[in-house]
Amino acid sequence: QVHLVESGGGSVQAGGSLRLSCTVSGYSFSANCMSWFRRVPGKAREGVASIYTGGGTTGYSDSVKGRFSISRDNAKNTLYLQMNSLKPEDTAMYYCAAASSLAAWNGAYCSTRPDYYGYWGQGTQVTVSS
Repeated sequence: QVHLVESGGGSVQAGGSLRLSCTVSGYSFSANCMSWFRRVPGKAREGVASIYTGGGTTGYSDSVKGRFSISRDNAKNTLYLQMNSLKPEDTAMYYCAAASSLAAWNGAYCSTRPDYYGYWGQGTQVTVSS
């Protein structure tokens, strides 16, 4: 059974940093796509960062590019999201997700189409105040 547990969320002032962690069990870290998504009430879920655990290829949404960094520690089965220069518009519930479809990896990067991801954590809240 696959379990994903996020941690590291909290409240921070604009310009600050947070690092989210996602501990994964029951899922292979050898060659899969994993991503971070976020959701604000009333808005669509947004994929913000992805990583191919096989080779480390990463991808970012335009809204976070240059500020967020996704990484993984295969030995610890842990996914990270380092968030710097946080803005109030980054306020959201953040979820890590693991792909259940091979289609998530297109040979060049991991897609953040939510329907490619069958395993989700419970989420961790990030609140950025101005």
